[in-house]
Amino acid sequence: MSSRSGPVAGAGVGRHLLIVDDDDRIRELLKEFLAREGYRVTGAAHAAAARRLMELIEFDLVVLDVMMPGESGLELTTWVRSKAQLSRTPVLLLTARGEPADRIEGLSRGADDYMSKPFEPKELALRIDAILRRTGVKPIMPREIKLGPAMFDLERLELTKDGAPMRLTEAEAQLLKTLALNAHAPVERMDLSPDTADITGRAVDVQVTRLRRKLEVDPKNPRYLQTVRGVGYMLAPD
Repeated sequence: MSSRSGPVAGAGVGRHLLIVDDDDRIRELLKEFLAREGYRVTGAAHAAAARRLMELIEFDLVVLDVMMPGESGLELTTWVRSKAQLSRTPVLLLTARGEPADRIEGLSRGADDYMSKPFEPKELALRIDAILRRTGVKPIMPREIKLGPAMFDLERLELTKDGAPMRLTEAEAQLLKTLALNAHAPVERMDLSPDTADITGRAVDVQVTRLRRKLEVDPKNPRYLQTVRGVGYMLAPD
């Protein structure tokens, strides 16, 4: 599977995708490729994790692998369509089974599109873009994000609290920007660390602790910069 960027680069700005695939390699390749296309991307390794994420976060589109251990992508599609708050979320199914009967079953379950493996990421990006164009335009990301008495400017990377400037290191500013761009969605610890040598993500933990001291009324019980157990961190602005 190639990772060449397609002609729709930048088309995903402001859109949040959920990739559900038990194959770690495929899931990570898709996350990397689609992130370069401008999408915000969250991954899940199985249907149970995907359910938890969809109950917490509003996604613009879900890409589901059909053949997963336990609950299949078809069963998960049926569940999505049964939920009032999720029923209009677009679903694109991926499968190694390309028979017409399989495709018909996927579409009959409520999927918006169906792709057979192997596939070119460029084609997947084009299909995602086509589906999203039918669903309307996503509101433009605001320049500033409010965190109680604090305000963070995503363009200038400046933090103020009660109108007074708060000093941020470059690493803290970039981490806060990444979290702000993915507001109300968990971001994996390693996706927040530009230092590939820090395989534990401990440097991120230190930066989060410092940011909480600057943002939170009670840093030990954070309201805005939250820990998502087993994943990483999430920013929950006002």
